[in-house]
Amino acid sequence: MIQKDKYGLEQVRPAEIEKRSFEIITEELQGRTFPQEQESIIKRVIHTSADFEYADTLYFSEGAVAYALDALRRGACIVSDTTMVQSGIHKKTLHRLGGEAICYIGDEGVAALAKEKGVTRSAVSMEMAAKLDRPLIFAIGNAPTALVQLYEMIQNGKLKPELIIGVPVGFVNVVQSKELIMQTDVPVIVARGRKGGSNIAAAICNALLYKIDNDRE
Repeated sequence: MIQKDKYGLEQVRPAEIEKRSFEIITEELQGRTFPQEQESIIKRVIHTSADFEYADTLYFSEGAVAYALDALRRGACIVSDTTMVQSGIHKKTLHRLGGEAICYIGDEGVAALAKEKGVTRSAVSMEMAAKLDRPLIFAIGNAPTALVQLYEMIQNGKLKPELIIGVPVGFVNVVQSKELIMQTDVPVIVARGRKGGSNIAAAICNALLYKIDNDRE
């Protein structure tokens, strides 16, 4: 039984706060079940956002989780569209597996080329990442233009990523870009609709990494 203090606050040890949070999430889902490989990812996204709509809107293409875990074990790099995603990824396991978190959004060459082309830095940074000779997972939490660029490179045979996490947030071209990337034959995890964000992208990356190694020290 959970004890409460005089303010009605639950008495939970700091080390057990996350565990208790997941217990509450499970309780509030009221017995709802998910495919085993997806459950921890969905619950971590809910934990990050306190938004239970993700239980309905988070889309997984067939085998996406298995493909992602295999790629991570082979040293895949995670390419993000924002430094916030990059910063939010728990890197201990990623580095141990030989991967790294990469973001080119602040690169001066990317900024210059984007200005010259009249496109977003996010789109150009996807082009730069595509040149890497590594297994690649793309985690897009902000820019729909990044998803569109990935779609075009895939369609043109210039890119074959291991996984795309497509969770940009907003109103302009967000829904359309997500639906577009779901039409490819690439494994995807997508937050359908307008919701998402860099924190959601990082949460999905971390949920995948925790499936391999739950040691977060």
